[in-house]
Amino acid sequence: MRALEGLKIADFSWVGAGPRATKELADNGALVVKVESAKRLDLGRKSPPFAKGERGNPDASAFFAQTNTSKKSVTINLADPQGQALAKKLVGWADVVVENFGPGYMERIGLGWAELCKVNPGVILASVSVAGRTGPMAGFRGYGNSAAAHSGHADMTGWPGSEPHMPPFAYGDVVAPMFLTVAILAALEARERTGQGSWVEVSQIEPMAHVIADLFAEMPAEKPGNADPLMDPHGVFPCAGEDAWIAIACEDETQRAALKGMLGEGELAELTADHDAFELAERLAAAGVSASPVRDGKALSEHPALRAAGHFVAVDHPVLGPSAMPAPPMEMEATPHAVGPAPCLGANNTEVFEGYLGMDRAEIDRLAANGVIA
Repeated sequence: MRALEGLKIADFSWVGAGPRATKELADNGALVVKVESAKRLDLGRKSPPFAKGERGNPDASAFFAQTNTSKKSVTINLADPQGQALAKKLVGWADVVVENFGPGYMERIGLGWAELCKVNPGVILASVSVAGRTGPMAGFRGYGNSAAAHSGHADMTGWPGSEPHMPPFAYGDVVAPMFLTVAILAALEARERTGQGSWVEVSQIEPMAHVIADLFAEMPAEKPGNADPLMDPHGVFPCAGEDAWIAIACEDETQRAALKGMLGEGELAELTADHDAFELAERLAAAGVSASPVRDGKALSEHPALRAAGHFVAVDHPVLGPSAMPAPPMEMEATPHAVGPAPCLGANNTEVFEGYLGMDRAEIDRLAANGVIA
C-alpha cells in the first residue's frame, strides 16, 4: 500500500508549479484527477520535446508526461456555467483542491474559497502563484522566470560583470511545489486533528528567496560566478573530449595538497584538460578531493547511483511509448511509491464522472454533446 492511498485530489493546476506538487502526491498513492480542457490546453501539453515531433498532439509532450505521472484527466469547460457546476461536484468528492491560476480566477468561475467551503466544508484548498494573493503584488501574473527576477536569482546569476541572467528553466516552478506539498500534508494533518479544512498558499518568490537567504546577509558587490568565499579552487574545469568538464572544490590545505599531488602545479584548467572527466573525478575523490564529472542528459540517465536507487522508472505511455520517468526522490520501506503514465487528455472522463461522482450516463453524454465536457 502506498502512503497516500485514499487521498482524493481535484487538481485544477497547470504548467509546472501546481502539477509538480500533485505529481509527488499521485506517485505516492493519492488519486489525482487533473481538470483540463481541450478548449484551453495546459501549456505543459504544448511544451517540447514531443514524441515523434508531433507538436500538435496534446498527448505527445515529454514535459507534460514527466510532470503529470500517475494522474487521471477529465475535460471540463470552466467557462460554461454547467462546467462550473460539474467542477463543484468534483470538489464535493475531493479532500484537496489544487490551483495555480491568476489571482481572482477561481472566484470568477464560482470556485473561490468561500464557495468551496459551502460545497465541501472540510476541503483543503492549495494555491500557488508567483507573488501570493495578498499585499502590493496580489494581482501579479507571471511565470517561474518572473519569480527569478523578483527574488534576486537573475541578478546574481552569470559571470562577473555580465548582465542579469535567467536560470535556464523556470526554477520557481520547481522550488515552490516542494513547499506546496509540505503545506498540503500539514493541512491534512491539521484536519485529521481538528476536522477543519483550510486554505494554504505558496508564492514562488518567497521559496526562491528562502533558498538563497544566507546570501542576503552579505551580498557580494560583484557576481561570484563559480567562485566561493570559503572554498578554493571552486569551479568547473575542462577535460579531454568535446564539452567535457569536471567540478572541483577544496575546503582546506589538506585537500589542496592532495589535488596538487595528483595534478601538479600550474593553471588548473590546463592541468585537467588531458584527463577523462569521469576517471579523474574518481581518482580525486579517492584522494579526498570533492570532484564530480559534469553530466549531460545522457550521462545523467545512466548515473549509477540514480539507477541503483530506481530513480528513473520505465513507464509505458500510449503515445510516448516506453519512457523513463522520474520517481519520487525518497524511499519509504513500508509504503513504496509506484509511478504510472501521465493521462491522455480527457482519458478518464467516464471513469471519474460515472464511477467517482455517480453521474448518469445519459447526463454525461448530454454534457459532452453540449461542449461542457470538452
